[in-house]
Amino acid sequence: MTGYTSPAGCLAAQTAVSDGWREMLLPMLEGTCVSLAVFFLTLLLSMPLALLFAFGRMSKHAVVRGPICLYLLVMRGTPLILQLLFVYFAPAYIWKSVPYTRFSAVVIAFVLNYAAYFAEIYRGGIESIPRGQYEAAKVLGFTKCQTFFRIVLPQVIKRILPATANEVITLVKDTALAQTIGVAELFRAAQNISARRFSVVPLFVAGIFYLVMNWMVSVIFSKAEKKLDYYK
Repeated sequence: MTGYTSPAGCLAAQTAVSDGWREMLLPMLEGTCVSLAVFFLTLLLSMPLALLFAFGRMSKHAVVRGPICLYLLVMRGTPLILQLLFVYFAPAYIWKSVPYTRFSAVVIAFVLNYAAYFAEIYRGGIESIPRGQYEAAKVLGFTKCQTFFRIVLPQVIKRILPATANEVITLVKDTALAQTIGVAELFRAAQNISARRFSVVPLFVAGIFYLVMNWMVSVIFSKAEKKLDYYK
């Protein structure tokens, strides 16, 4: 009887499909862990560093402000992929032998790049606060430190959340650039599987992974904005 497939044959086919998906998804999940590590380390290190750069950018002293402005210009004016290559290869040319891993180079390049963008976001938020609030805090006896952390900073956070969310979403996608210097993150894993299977399915699956991660980022920032709605 033609067209008949035995139960054993169906089971074997289902097992083969399941094994195929497992073989595809496991490397991609490992790559996702690397992408998430780059993402979280970049945020953890770049955000505090950006605050220092923002204060330096607003400094009245040209000796401080000048180098910071030059740094921001270079970081924002050159491609991140070029910065990755420079951070990874430059130390080898300068010091010849440096205990320097590819992952470390990626994190350093991302931190330096995103600190520049976050610094300008912070600066815009801080400068948007009316001077009258600083004067009122001074009259009430607040120190400069108390004024900043208790009065200015909560309002700044509320104002910069949308711009910060955009940068964080961009960071999720930019982790794909880590493959430039051979770091096996999500997109590189998807490319390798796609090349082995002669299929674009792994690339579409990787796109779904990025979409889910960015959806989670959007949800977190939306909740943060609602929580800070009382700052009008």
